[in-house]
Amino acid sequence: MSALQHFRAPDGLAPGPGYSHAVTGRGRWVAIAGQIALDGEGKLVGPGDPEAQTRQVFANLDRALAAAGASFTDVIKLNYYLTDIAMLPLVRTIRSEYLDTARPPAATAVQVTALAMPDLMIEIEAWAVCAD
Repeated sequence: MSALQHFRAPDGLAPGPGYSHAVTGRGRWVAIAGQIALDGEGKLVGPGDPEAQTRQVFANLDRALAAAGASFTDVIKLNYYLTDIAMLPLVRTIRSEYLDTARPPAATAVQVTALAMPDLMIEIEAWAVCAD
């Protein structure tokens, strides 16, 4: 595992709820494309169900990280795209099942009007740094 440094609240910045303002580390970069709530056959999981979609997205992120030889402990940045920002507390709860909440990655959350498919409610992309 790479040695990551998390800066949750640098001087002059208020602590964020469940994210670090900056994360740094040395190692091999891994970029995970935005994951959506599709199963292994390409079928939408949980139409109209934010929890089911979020759980599928995190499961997909987990699989993509593993394929690249990384894990959630290597994640330094998450970008959340939500069709309803009110989903964010639910997303944070499910995220906490995958991440070390004492050393969270940097994060950005954005409400968007639409995603790539009409029934999608969430998309998450990840950046990771893991051992060479």
